[in-house]
Amino acid sequence: MEYSKELQIIRKGVEDIITEEDLIKKLNNSKKTGTPLRIKYGIDPTGYDVHIGHLVPIRKMREFQDLGHLGVIIIGDFTAQIGDPTGKDESRPTLTAEEVRKNAERYMEQLFMVLDESKTEVRWQTEWFGGMTMSDVLKLMGKYTLAQFMAHDTFRKRYENGLPLGMHEIMYPILQAYDSVAVSADVELGATEQKFNILAGRDMQKYFNMPQQVAILSPILMGTDGKEKMSKSLDNYIAVFDPPKEKYGKIMSIPDDIIINYFNYATTLTPEEISQIEKQLEQDAVNPKIVKQRLAREIVSLYHGEEAAIEAEAEFNLIFSKKEIPDEMPEFKLTDKMKIVDILVQSKICASGAEARRMIKQKAVALDGKKISDIFTEIFQEGVLKVGKRRFLKLKI
Repeated sequence: MEYSKELQIIRKGVEDIITEEDLIKKLNNSKKTGTPLRIKYGIDPTGYDVHIGHLVPIRKMREFQDLGHLGVIIIGDFTAQIGDPTGKDESRPTLTAEEVRKNAERYMEQLFMVLDESKTEVRWQTEWFGGMTMSDVLKLMGKYTLAQFMAHDTFRKRYENGLPLGMHEIMYPILQAYDSVAVSADVELGATEQKFNILAGRDMQKYFNMPQQVAILSPILMGTDGKEKMSKSLDNYIAVFDPPKEKYGKIMSIPDDIIINYFNYATTLTPEEISQIEKQLEQDAVNPKIVKQRLAREIVSLYHGEEAAIEAEAEFNLIFSKKEIPDEMPEFKLTDKMKIVDILVQSKICASGAEARRMIKQKAVALDGKKISDIFTEIFQEGVLKVGKRRFLKLKI
């Protein structure tokens, strides 16, 4: 089949393509005209801490870029101020335009760890929504019916359960749909839970007499607990900004039954390679720990390079296999008594005071092997602080 190689790459880790026939036509037209396909993905920078679950569709965009196409990232500076209602039982607090802009800058910094910047077009919704009149907005709203939106699982459930549902939230899919018109999207990427919004984009393009975009929907990457989808609020995530050793250790902690989920959606291995690994696990032909080590190396290499992955593995083996304290660790100098929370934050071993207090309350902080359970503890002594299973800090006076 023509484009069989391209389709094999595109299908990897994808749950649905709507429609594959349209995609083949677009690939064919791209080849004939020499014009790259425009691959759209929208982000709402309501925060800036990106985890590898967020990057499942971004990895797919990179695969399209490697096939010669153009990635189009839309910064949802309008929709972020609404908050995507999909899967939410309550409305999100609104953000200011300045908060959105600052978050977007940090967000893109992380996306470019995966994307080819030279083949990426970054657009802001302000470009097209900033000059819209009320008349323009009403015309867009008139292209959809209330019945269509009440068929949306999230909207219907909130309405039936008597939960608040703002009119601005109903506007969210309309705004996302118009983005596809504004950037002439050929393909839109997203998670399966975004299906309603992405299909609304197809409809919107049809209303404007444009070729309809292809929807490529990816499943959700499981969290490190193996029970829920990866989420910052559930603290089961692997952040893009996590250092290599932290990433490696978190991957080694995942349950064996989601190893293949991670190979499928978080690595660049081919379907054939993943199928071979899956067969080995099913036949008990390999120890799952060995497979997880390869998984950890693959993911760490992806973000930090092969050398960092090798170092992270050596560190992991040193700490967990030999139960030793690492030879090298960051140092923090004390000049007087300091509260444990301040030490953890100022040394950057914890990202925030909230995280530091949480780790202490979970009895995950120890000084020279002795647990610290009081967040008001003051310290003025040399020793080794251990936070969680993988973070160490040498205290010096």
